[in-house]
Amino acid sequence: MLAHITTDFQVAVSDVDEDAYVEPDPWETAENIAAAKALDVAARYPEAIVIGGDTVVAYEDAGQMVQLAKPEDETDAQRMLRLLSGKRHFVVTGVCIASPDGGAVFHDTTYVTFRDLTLEEIAEYVAAGEPMDKAGAYAIQGGAKEFVTAVDGSLSNVIGLPLEELQETLERLNLA
Repeated sequence: MLAHITTDFQVAVSDVDEDAYVEPDPWETAENIAAAKALDVAARYPEAIVIGGDTVVAYEDAGQMVQLAKPEDETDAQRMLRLLSGKRHFVVTGVCIASPDGGAVFHDTTYVTFRDLTLEEIAEYVAAGEPMDKAGAYAIQGGAKEFVTAVDGSLSNVIGLPLEELQETLERLNLA
């Protein structure tokens, strides 16, 4: 996704245990994990501009925030998709920019509505393997686009990186 902003980048994987940064507030969770990832990589590449990100899928249930991380297995993926079926939920991506000249932490939120899904559709989608490394067990840019009836906000945010806000923030920090 970053190639939409620049072609001059490298991918470095963080060794952060994401579970250690989960908070009851999904916005805090996304920002905390993004910051932990960025700072972990920045420690290895202190002269680089590092962008860390993390996406959380969540919805409110009886006044409590329910966060859906990456599924543990196919059964968990099916459970998550059943929970999202026929409902509006939100996708929060936290972003942290770390550089020798400063940085920023922010998040973007997009609301997504799924139509009612059949158990057969869910099973077929999960069996294809696509949801296994995705927050909320779906990829809107893949097969799950057929499940979506509405998107309110940034589509790139749902995919995993709010490109518009990232570009604006990099420009504001004179890092673009």
